[in-house]
Amino acid sequence: MLRTPDSRFADLPGWPYPPRYAHPLGVDGPRVAYVDAGPPWAAVTALCLHGNPAWGYLYRHMLPVFTAAGLRVVVPDLIGFGRSDKPEDEAWHQFDTHRRSLLTFIDQLDLRNVLLVCQDWGGIFGLTLPMAAPQRFTRLLVMNTTLATGETSPGFKAWRDYSNSQPDLAVGKLLKRGKRDLPDAEAAGYDVPFPDATYKAALRAFPNLVPEGVDAPGAAISRAAQVFWQRDWQGQSFMAVGAQDPVLGLPTMETLRAQIRGCPPPMVVGEGGHFVQEWGAPIATAALAHFGLSAA
Repeated sequence: MLRTPDSRFADLPGWPYPPRYAHPLGVDGPRVAYVDAGPPWAAVTALCLHGNPAWGYLYRHMLPVFTAAGLRVVVPDLIGFGRSDKPEDEAWHQFDTHRRSLLTFIDQLDLRNVLLVCQDWGGIFGLTLPMAAPQRFTRLLVMNTTLATGETSPGFKAWRDYSNSQPDLAVGKLLKRGKRDLPDAEAAGYDVPFPDATYKAALRAFPNLVPEGVDAPGAAISRAAQVFWQRDWQGQSFMAVGAQDPVLGLPTMETLRAQIRGCPPPMVVGEGGHFVQEWGAPIATAALAHFGLSAA
């Protein structure tokens, strides 16, 4: 179990937040790092879940918008990413393990009146959480993700093939490819958690965790979540889509929108790529206005 030195996270632009730590898989399990910003007594908590190969830093443009509106904002790093511990063995990473970690994390922090904010794997895992604790979740902000029910697209398979050819994936370079005006110092912030390739087991594992086939791990729970969103979801929803995403762009998101009860037409970020949180401040502002949570 590897742990990135704290010194690597010093002076990150746009990320002044001190880490806190939890052990959702037990005291002998990996340590999960998270940011907890805004008033702890806030009526609404935004739970922001990132995907692969990012970490909580992806939410640096959205977090200040949420806190300015008086929300509490909790941003965990998935195990294997960010400041969280990183199992060196790729086989450690399993769909159910990560889902269980998130559910326990939510219980440990006793998060309530939750606005679930999710993208990429943050949605693949995150969209399966509310059905397990529907009393905790009241709002959804969903971006460039899907329910992993066992079907995979040619675009995803191309990404998986590329990822499998990159055992030492250059994360900052990947983010900058999707947002060419991303400052170099901020792009470097995505490389900070990974001193070398030994820390990148999660990056190598995650593309191969996407369920392929109806019996693959995670597929059944994702289909159950699909039913929950279609039939049982009682909360408010808002969708934003980075239109330049070649895999999880507008066609995929329109399919997902049809599966979420009461979800209005999406906010389309025309220049936005897969990591649409890089255009996140206007998205957060629009979502808060939709939910009636804007700053006074």
